[in-house]
Order: sequence, then structure tokens, then C-alpha cells
Amino acid sequence: MSEPTARSGTRPTRRLIHLFVGLALYGASAALLVRAGLGLEPWGVLHQGLARRTGISIGVVSIIVGAVVLLLWIPIRQRPGLGTVSNVFAVGIAMDTTLALVPDVHGLGARIPVMAAGIVLNGLATGLYISARFGPGPRDGLMTGLNRLTGRSIRLVRTAIEVVVVLTGFLLGGSLGAGTVLYALAIGPLAQFFLRVFDLPTPDEGTPDVADRTPQRAILPQ
Repeated sequence: MSEPTARSGTRPTRRLIHLFVGLALYGASAALLVRAGLGLEPWGVLHQGLARRTGISIGVVSIIVGAVVLLLWIPIRQRPGLGTVSNVFAVGIAMDTTLALVPDVHGLGARIPVMAAGIVLNGLATGLYISARFGPGPRDGLMTGLNRLTGRSIRLVRTAIEVVVVLTGFLLGGSLGAGTVLYALAIGPLAQFFLRVFDLPTPDEGTPDVADRTPQRAILPQ
């Protein structure tokens, strides 16, 4: 009888570790893309553009944007989980912390490996925090909410959101480049791979978990 009890006690701890390590690494990966200077992921383009316009750090901008997006969940009747709220704060804090520790990178010989490391680390981080099943981040939840509300496909909704985000960020001064294109091409396969690597058993039937009502495939990068 002790073995099932031990497993059930360990499972929430592992999920929390996956969540917070994943979010910290996600922020670190976004910071590496900033240091590489070869183009950011779509939301990073917006965050950088706003940061340049306002003088606020990009990590704090990420937190503010995440909070604003979370407010948009109200009219589309999305329900946040622990992962949702944690995402708003943890990613921005980790991003600013990493930027404070990692110096500027000069020359393509150094910038390309940093960019590649940022993209791969982002995929790993995505697999970690999604496998925790504590709910999608604010931006992913906006996507799934609009998918449910409009009946349009996940791919179409995500594409529409990210086109608007990238164009707005670019007009504000955010960085578009090879890193943006490579991220768009690589993040889906990378996230899917790392989600399999870090997959955890689902909670026991009968245990309520708001996060488990959001299908993992729906919040994977498309």
C-alpha cells in the first residue's frame, strides 16, 4: 500500500518542478534570443518593441503584456490555473535576470550558437511547463479561447494572433530576423519532442484538476 501513496505524493511535486523550472528556462531562452540579436520569437518582438518605446525592461514588459492578455480571458470565459498566473510573473523575472547575467554577444560566430541555444532551450522549456498540466500561459489560453469561441482551427487562430503581434512589435522597433523564422519552423517539433521526454502520468481519475481540462495538443506551438 505504501508504493501508490509515495507515487501520488511525488507526482504533484514533480509537476511543480516541471512548471517552475520550465518557466524559468523559458525566460532564460527568450533572453538568449535577445542577446543573439538575430530576431526574436513573435511575442518577443512585441515585448522588445514596447520596451524600446517605453524604456521599461523587456522582462517587465512581458509581465505587463501577460497580465493584459490574461484580462482578455474574461470575455472569452477562459479559466486560469496555477501555471497561467505563474507564467505571467516567472518568465519576465527569469528573462531580466538572465539578461543581467549574460553579456552582449558580438560577431556571427558567437551570435548564431547563442540563437540556436535559445531556440532549443525554448522548446525544452515548453515541454517542461506544458507537461506539468497546470494550465496554459496567458497567450496560449487566448489562442484556445478564441478557437473555442470562433470555431476556427488552432493553427489559423495562432497564426492570426502572431501575425498581428509580430507586425505590431516590428512597427514599434522589435527585432525580426533569421531567429524569428528559425523559431517559427523549429519550435513545434522541438516542443513536441520535449513534451514526450518530460511527459508525466495523468492524475488519478476522480481528482479534479482544472489544468487537465485543457488538451496538451491545443497549447503546443503550432
